[in-house]
Amino acid sequence: MIAPTLQTDRLLLRPYVLEDAPELARLAGAREVAATTLRIPHPYSVADAETFIAQRQSGADEQVGFAIVLREKSALLGGAGLRLTKEHCRAELGYWIGVPYWGNGYATEAARAVLRYGFDGLKLHRIRAAHFSNNAASGRILRKIGMKHEGRLPQHILKWGSFVDLELYGMLAGDVVASD
Repeated sequence: MIAPTLQTDRLLLRPYVLEDAPELARLAGAREVAATTLRIPHPYSVADAETFIAQRQSGADEQVGFAIVLREKSALLGGAGLRLTKEHCRAELGYWIGVPYWGNGYATEAARAVLRYGFDGLKLHRIRAAHFSNNAASGRILRKIGMKHEGRLPQHILKWGSFVDLELYGMLAGDVVASD
């Protein structure tokens, strides 16, 4: 599914374009980013970024991916998306922000916009998200956007040779989206 363009106060969430590949590889390729995500490999090359972008542009898969860009500078700073399970009207929310942009509230702003798009635009019934237990910042983001902690899966993921716990969050369409 090809992403629409969403706007927030500071951000533009738009479809990826091939020109994003070098900056996507640089930002997503940081070990600190890969360490906090399940699906971003390390190292992450320009070829990896080009393949990812081509998959998003094809619209053939059950995902909608957004490049997160600063509106005033058009600078790529991260990514967000939904992995859809259409037959059950649900999706998994994911996001990441490049290290130079951490601590500015961009992930919260982008995640909230994607959540609203999922409920209002795609008419989803449920959106879930998960984060590694050692990534407390992601848990704060999920709580800020109104998601509720639903549990923990102990040693659920093998990341770089170590088992890590996964924290689970969820939200239903009828739940109120919290503000900052």
